[in-house]
Amino acid sequence: MSDHVVLHVKGRVLVGPEDVRDELWAVDGRITYTRPSGDALTVEGWALPGLVDAHCHVGLDQHGPVDDVTSEKQALTDRDAGTLLIRDAGSPSDTRWIDDREDLPKIIRAGRHIARTRRYIRNYAHEIEPPELVAYVAREARRGDGWVKLVGDWLDRDAGDLGACWPRAEVEAAIAEAHRLGARVTAHCFAEDSLRDLVEAGIDCIEHATGLTEETIPLFAERGVAIVPTLVNIATFPRLAEGGEKKFPRWSAHMRRLYERRYDTVRSAYDAGVPVFVGTDAGGSLAHGLVAAEVEELVKAGIPPLEALSATAWAARAWLGRPSLEEGAPADLVVYEQDPRADVRVLAAPRRVIVNGRVIG
Repeated sequence: MSDHVVLHVKGRVLVGPEDVRDELWAVDGRITYTRPSGDALTVEGWALPGLVDAHCHVGLDQHGPVDDVTSEKQALTDRDAGTLLIRDAGSPSDTRWIDDREDLPKIIRAGRHIARTRRYIRNYAHEIEPPELVAYVAREARRGDGWVKLVGDWLDRDAGDLGACWPRAEVEAAIAEAHRLGARVTAHCFAEDSLRDLVEAGIDCIEHATGLTEETIPLFAERGVAIVPTLVNIATFPRLAEGGEKKFPRWSAHMRRLYERRYDTVRSAYDAGVPVFVGTDAGGSLAHGLVAAEVEELVKAGIPPLEALSATAWAARAWLGRPSLEEGAPADLVVYEQDPRADVRVLAAPRRVIVNGRVIG
């Protein structure tokens, strides 16, 4: 990692989708558009604010919590792919030490998942019953960085299919408590039947959202509830369905239907005005560093390339309350050989990654 105090980025600086400037400087880790005195290390190319993965899990793998060495590798993989801001959508590990590292992505934590007893992946979540929901939401709201993560639906073994996890009254009370404490709430939802209750209860975001329909999409748009589709994760549904075919045939058929209409679902939500953001669901069974692949998936779904790019850049940062490339913002940016607005596949090959004003690598 370079220790130069002053960095000069020149070429095309994408301050916003249409706000393109010729250069910026990073002085003591902060962005300025006023030329400083003295020498500077120069980096040339097309510069974007550090990419956002709004659904990522650092400190978690398919078996549960991981050690700090593994967490560091996960964060480094994301960083090297250009992801410099992560909304960690649930982790059982304490990753606060990452905040002290100037070479790692910045993380906005949602605490630990909150799930119904035996209704989620083992070792991931607090597994509780509805009367405990408000207390656990309050606990995670205090532990997190302004977000709480619920598991809204999961396989109900008795029914043999996906089913909602929480009664409406408990969800309303829990979301109200999170909002009282200054936290937003998101929920994992694959299927259809939990969505209306969650949105009408005041939820702020839904992860995956494969169960959106023509009945619920207008409700999301009206309430301004965002979705993070995680299409690189939804791509695993056929394999999951095959694995559960014998034991849970209804669930398997349901998962296949959700998969088959995934692009139509996302495009319909976007067309209706539902905010859509980039998230990969890295850290469970998925690899880290897939942010460029997720942007490409959104384009395949029919979202215009510039909007898909904004969903991991300017719009995503604004939604999470973090700056992009404004004067005085942390100098977290990614530099590319070509204009990523013209072809989002450019995101897969960062030329330089800059964290807190230092060139990485």
